[in-house]
Amino acid sequence: MNIRQTTVTIAHCTPVDELHPLPASALARAVGDRVEWVFELVEAGLIAPAEPAAPREQWVFHGEALGCALQARRLQRDFGVGVDAAALIIDLQREVRRLRALLNGH
Repeated sequence: MNIRQTTVTIAHCTPVDELHPLPASALARAVGDRVEWVFELVEAGLIAPAEPAAPREQWVFHGEALGCALQARRLQRDFGVGVDAAALIIDLQREVRRLRALLNGH
């Protein structure tokens, strides 16, 4: 039986919240993609910058955007879907969770 071990070392930890948003470049690094890909997520309506009126170069994102970007990246990696398809899948998953919460609340 082969047992495979993975060792992870955390060298730096940064909080991502309302007070500590992530610049687009840091969000891209966190998910292992390009900053242009982050802009594609915004265009697809999957994530939104904290201040949408700001120029693209100054966009920053809160923690929810990081979670969505990671989820979209996994969908692309695991199933080969495009950004638009990933956005649709994630939107449908959110709607299912919302409807389940409504059903469980009654």
